Amino acid sequence: MSDLRNIGTIPRDSNKEIVVKAGTYWNVEVIDMRWFDNDKPTRKGVRLNRKEAEQLLIILRRELE
Repeated sequence: MSDLRNIGTIPRDSNKEIVVKAGTYWNVEVIDMRWFDNDKPTRKGVRLNRKEAEQLLIILRRELE
């Protein structure tokens, strides 16, 4: 059903971080970005399929460059 691997983390403070995972979820290639609090996932996050993730990357590059 879900085969996600951790590809990165972004710490906010000593308890909170964003964990970024990639892999297959229900036979769809996805990127999952989720807040973790004390190493436990919260309900806050987003899961994007590959095409959506590519569109988000274009938007972020445009904004940050």
